[in-house]
Amino acid sequence: MKINLKARLKNKTFVISAVTLCVSFIYKLLALAEVVPAFSEYEVMSLFDMLINTLALAGVLVDPTTEGFSDSDRAMTYCTDCDERFSEVKK
Repeated sequence: MKINLKARLKNKTFVISAVTLCVSFIYKLLALAEVVPAFSEYEVMSLFDMLINTLALAGVLVDPTTEGFSDSDRAMTYCTDCDERFSEVKK
């Protein structure tokens, strides 16, 4: 499984889902340690949801339409010197 992490971190949708996953994971760890944060997980996720909905309404977020979990061979070249999108000569 090959993943172009540099290109994925530039994708807004991937970053938002990764942050949401991290927040949820931290709350699960705190629950295992029986530590009660000042804000509940529901309140924090509601805040993220409101922010994401506002960004989606403004048209900031896009659908990455990547099939499967791994990146294609072409996607692995993004953000590198051999990026096919910029090396093609326009006629």
